[in-house]
Formats: sequence, C-alpha cells, structure tokens
Amino acid sequence: MALLETYSDPSVRDSVSDEEWKVRVDLAACYRLVAYYGWTDLIFTHISARVPGTDHHFLLNPYGLMFEEITASSLVKLDTDGEIVMETDYEVNAAGFTIHSAVHQARHDLACVMHTHTVAGMAVSAQKAGLLPLAQTSLEFYENLAYHDYEGIALDLDERERLVADLGDKMAMMLRNHGLLTCGKSVAQAFTKMHSLEKSCQLQVAAQAGGELILPSKEVCEHTAKQFRQSENTEAEGHLDQLAWTALLRKLDRINPGYDS
Repeated sequence: MALLETYSDPSVRDSVSDEEWKVRVDLAACYRLVAYYGWTDLIFTHISARVPGTDHHFLLNPYGLMFEEITASSLVKLDTDGEIVMETDYEVNAAGFTIHSAVHQARHDLACVMHTHTVAGMAVSAQKAGLLPLAQTSLEFYENLAYHDYEGIALDLDERERLVADLGDKMAMMLRNHGLLTCGKSVAQAFTKMHSLEKSCQLQVAAQAGGELILPSKEVCEHTAKQFRQSENTEAEGHLDQLAWTALLRKLDRINPGYDS
C-alpha cells in the first residue's frame, strides 16, 4: 500500500456533505501544492478552510503529517473555541488554532486562510519598510497589505483581537518577524494570493542584492493597484483564480495524486 493511502478514511467521505468534501479535497490539494512549491516549515505552518454552511467550524491540518501526505479525509474539523467536533486520531497545532480561529471568527466572508514561514516572507517581514512596490506582482498589494507586529509564538488567545483588527478588511497580511498570511473567498483565491505575495518577497530579496533600485512613480503604483482592486471586485477575478486552480489540480494529479482520498 502506498504511503499516502495510509491516511485515507472512507468513513469521513460518508459522514460529510458533498460541499464539505469538495472543500476538504481543495484544502488537501492546497497543502500538497504548498509542499511542491517549497513553502513548508516541516510540519509547523497551517492552512484552514471554513466548513460550508457554518460560521464556526473549520478544517485544519493533522499535526504531525508532512504537507505532501495530507488527504481530504485526514483533515481535522474543529470549532472556533478549539473543540474537535469530528472523531480523529490527530491533534492540531495550538498556534495554528489561534491564528486561524481569529480570522474565521471575525471574517465570515472568507473561506480559506493560509500562513507560511518561507525564507523570503520572513526576510521581508523583518524589514522596516515592508513590501516595496518593485514590480507588477508587488503592486497587487500596494496599500492593500496589512501588518501585524510580532508578539511571540501565537499561543495567547487574546492576540486574536489585535490580529483581526490589524487585518481589517484586507486579504493579505505580513506578520512582522514571522511570515505571511493570505485569505480568500475560496481555497483557490487564497492560494493564488499567496503565490503572488511569496513571489513578491522573493523578488524583493533578490533585487536588494543587486544595484540601486528603481521604483515606479506613486501615480503608476496607485493606478496599477486600482486595476488589481477592480479585478477583485468582478466575477472575472474569481474565474481566473479557478482557472489557475484547475490547472494546478491537473499538475498535482500528475505528480502527487491521492489528495482526494
């Protein structure tokens, strides 16, 4: 039996709605894609998705599995009070619960929250100026990126209030001296935003290692950011996220199948 099949539990599929199962499949795929792109920190970061039809149940990774091992049926379902609400052999990361429960409690418009500890993301999070408007990819986040100051390992539940206050109505946030966080109305949207934010951070670290930087004018930055925001407010933006996501799932089916078990 293949390793990934070890973590498949057919009883989960029989116990949840079709809508929840689809979200589970997308979330498991997201974990495996994060592993593929090298955004993992062993087992210590986390991605969550709201259970459809609820305001207080969400899915989180089983603590102890590598991201490339996660399946739809191995995901842990818990509520925003930290109670696991569906039988499982796994526990969850306490810091992951703090961060994700905070967002899911406050932002019912969001379906997915991603958090990473990449080298580039942490490097830029430690820079006083934050993310610079160096290129088109970065300009998606021009004046549209939240910042949250580091308070230590996210184990104190009272940090949740400050975290969501800093996030406000934005879809991406830099956790100072810590890493990156993106949100989405779907798993697909959260992933594509993280792809853009991570790429922007990689770009910044690479550009800073070269010569003198050239930044677009304030007018161009504002114009480009407005173009991105207009796209976000149309159906086209969701369509493009889904178009990219469907292609990513085809890729995953070729390189690491089994996430949908």
